[in-house]
Amino acid sequence: MAETDLPRVVIIGGGFGGLYAARALRRAPVRVTIIDRRNHHLFQPLLYQVATAVLSPADIAAPIRQIVRNHPRTEVLLAEVTDVDTPARAVVLADGRRVAYDFLIVATGATHHYFGNPEWESVAPGLKTIEDATEIRRRYLLAFEAAEQEPDPEVKEALLTFVVIGAGPTGVEMAGSMAETARHALARDFRRVDPRSTRVILLEGGPRVLAAYDTKLSARAEAALRSLGVEVRTGSIVTRVEADAVYVGEERIPTRHVVWGAGVTASPLGTKLGVPTDRIGRVVVEPDLSVPGDPHVFVIGDLAAFTTPAGDLLPGVAPVAMQQGREAARNIRRTLSGERRKAFRYNDKGNMATIGRYRAVAEFAGMKISGLLAWLAWLFIHILYLSGFRNRLVVFVQWAWSFFTWQRGARLITGHVGSVLAPPGEPLGTPESSVTPEAREAAEAARTGQAVPADAETKGWMSGDAHQGRQP
Repeated sequence: MAETDLPRVVIIGGGFGGLYAARALRRAPVRVTIIDRRNHHLFQPLLYQVATAVLSPADIAAPIRQIVRNHPRTEVLLAEVTDVDTPARAVVLADGRRVAYDFLIVATGATHHYFGNPEWESVAPGLKTIEDATEIRRRYLLAFEAAEQEPDPEVKEALLTFVVIGAGPTGVEMAGSMAETARHALARDFRRVDPRSTRVILLEGGPRVLAAYDTKLSARAEAALRSLGVEVRTGSIVTRVEADAVYVGEERIPTRHVVWGAGVTASPLGTKLGVPTDRIGRVVVEPDLSVPGDPHVFVIGDLAAFTTPAGDLLPGVAPVAMQQGREAARNIRRTLSGERRKAFRYNDKGNMATIGRYRAVAEFAGMKISGLLAWLAWLFIHILYLSGFRNRLVVFVQWAWSFFTWQRGARLITGHVGSVLAPPGEPLGTPESSVTPEAREAAEAARTGQAVPADAETKGWMSGDAHQGRQP
């Protein structure tokens, strides 16, 4: 059969589910097209370490094309899918192009859910993408820079108060890493402010942290957080989030830095399939992971609402997406060879979360462990599942360096900083619109290789890029 006559499998999304499906189809008699609006696969479980300056974005991401370059019948399209025409078996891209398919795997995941308060997103970013992580890192580091220059004690206290909303794995790991970074990595770097006085507050509306874990592990996780100096407040429902405060009921907590980890909602692409969805937009799938009434379309990962034979709804975690990606690919291969499809069976490999050095909780293979052993297991598993030898090596070296020195190797503040003493209600740093014409002129001159304007330096502006190549 000519290659152009082979059935075409379109995979939307280059996350865990999409990539594991592509790998499982590598030697199948099909053409595979991966479509993603970003060119990289992201190891989301370590995003919080980018957000707290432990790792750089490139340490936990790899280009999708690089990952599948040895797949001869796999192509990658950098594009955004806006619609799915299931009767015509085609996906519609943002620029109007259509990509036909014989089989479709939708693995577009989930995004932040603010429970009917979308205005909170600008002041309480979630953690799903590299852009989210670098913005959180930017705000986190800028808070210390602003506190260093702030004369008002009350404002300084607000700048050094960090609030994490939601005590699931993301919230717990973020809060622990924020506290550890402030109390150790930054402790000796400032002269007018003591980072060890930082307050990290973890708010949870439910009765305990890590609600999906065993109650004993949950209690140990909370104790570990408190030992790091995190203020854990359960039964605390957030009623309002503003640029300079978080409200729990009528209580006002002054803060300039909020991280959202309280909920997610499914990718809106699920609603384009014309099939039933649950209350947060996940597609209700059949036992073989296909959608009701259309055996040519599969939905996997965080976008899928899959109920086990025992009646349990599978969580939106990476192991579920990986296994579903492989099984969807296998069912496509079975269909092409005339075999009967099989129902998906999830092999639960357990859960784990890290709180800080020597502090983690894990449950797998019937065991429930915490402390050093759980921490070492967490390190090993996350190194193992990173994409690419280079990333594994770099992360291992970076972790080792951080462990022995207590330092953070990615403390970069990106974007226009300007005056860090922004008034309440405005983000820390200076927006693009406030950069002076002289600064823009100098930056453009540097970019094009022209001489830097003579007045740029006398006006108090000199970027590193502008200084490149300048004669003394």
